[in-house]
Amino acid sequence: MTDIAEIPVDEQERPLPPSPRPARSALTDGPILRTLLGLAWPNVVALSAGTCVVIAETSYIGRLGVEALAAMALVFPTVILTMTMSGGAMGGAVASAIARALGAGDRERAGTLAAHALLIGISFGLVFMLGMLIFGPQVLTMLGGRGDVLTHAIAYTQVFFGGAVLPWLLNTMAGVLRGTGNMKLPSLLILNSAVWQIVLGGTLGLGLGPFPQLGMRGVAAGALTAYSMNICVMGWYLFSGRARVVPKLRGLRIQWAMFFDILKVGAIACFSPLQSVLTISIFTHMLAKFGTAILAGYGIGARLEFLLTSIAFSFGIASVPMIGMAVGAGRISRARRIAWTAGASAFVAVGTPACLVALFPDLWVNIFTDSATVRATSHQYLSTVAPFYAFIGLASTMYFSSQGAAKVIGPVLAQTARLIYIATCGWWLSTHDATAQNFFWLAASSMVVLGLLSSSSVVLTRWGPREAKPAVRPALSVVD
Repeated sequence: MTDIAEIPVDEQERPLPPSPRPARSALTDGPILRTLLGLAWPNVVALSAGTCVVIAETSYIGRLGVEALAAMALVFPTVILTMTMSGGAMGGAVASAIARALGAGDRERAGTLAAHALLIGISFGLVFMLGMLIFGPQVLTMLGGRGDVLTHAIAYTQVFFGGAVLPWLLNTMAGVLRGTGNMKLPSLLILNSAVWQIVLGGTLGLGLGPFPQLGMRGVAAGALTAYSMNICVMGWYLFSGRARVVPKLRGLRIQWAMFFDILKVGAIACFSPLQSVLTISIFTHMLAKFGTAILAGYGIGARLEFLLTSIAFSFGIASVPMIGMAVGAGRISRARRIAWTAGASAFVAVGTPACLVALFPDLWVNIFTDSATVRATSHQYLSTVAPFYAFIGLASTMYFSSQGAAKVIGPVLAQTARLIYIATCGWWLSTHDATAQNFFWLAASSMVVLGLLSSSSVVLTRWGPREAKPAVRPALSVVD
């Protein structure tokens, strides 16, 4: 058999080996609804635990006396503003920036963004700390604090906001992890924080066992201790290399473009919780003229809204990494499908139990009061407003979905429109001898306004890059 010599081939002309197929991820390629539900359920569990903290704190603070209970109600708006700004607004912006970088395949940028996010969290925490330590007593006095109530409120504020960097740092780290699609660890640590906050707050506040009774200072110290424990765990996980993104602190050079990538979403998003607190304050002030029973009945309904909104938050924050990665990869149509899937899911998940309570209000009201007058008011409020809580769920997911796309100004302006609507219509009702029922309908209609405007902003806002217009060449002139 004759050997055939091999024909020499230029190495540069050899065909290249086939490029490896990119690794598929559930966040970028998986079925939308199944992936969304998988990311959302840990958040539902964790945020439900947060509701348990509110109930538990109300219980053991009540043992410190009526003044302490009133003091907690006085400081609650500032505390909830801190947590929603650090967790929902800026935390969502951090998750969005990390997800968009990962979606574009730039893990180095994601690590640099994470480091800048930590600097932002520490800076905002210091601003809240100095602001409340210096101006806290004046703010609490403006909110109506007097006498022993004001003394208890200042005591809580001095301790809690003295460590305001801790909740900001914790929620920033959680935002970094959520941006990678890791929802389970932040949710597990929030659950752990809730348990320790109840145990330590009750122990230090009431002086159980060998511990002295520290009152409101002890309740605040328990919360900060729980946050510190979870910061240690989350920091170890992030910097040990177990996370998909490791913050690049060694040799870090400050890059203003990184700050801008986060703050262009987070700074605008912070106006949403601020406007939400202001809207609630205005509406509560309008109802106060109808007496204690009306105000208490509204408060019971508002607690249900707070609980169900946490479900919408779970779907919304789950959509952020999915949308961020899709936008980063240039898959805008998938990003929009994720937004509408999250919105529809939250609408149903919030609306179904809300309508059930509207039909059978005693399921909720009996937990809080035995007063016949308050029960009647609560029934009236829930039967009117609860069916429209679904629109709050829709608006919440549109807000977070827009964060994922880094186009959050539309939902924030929708919140502004709701604030103006409540203030304007509420003033008109107040000057025309309106009843409490009229104000309940105002609350219900404002939820519809918020939901529809937030959805419209997603429809009307361009999520992808602007198309470059082709250069127009001048027509050739023919000279005879």
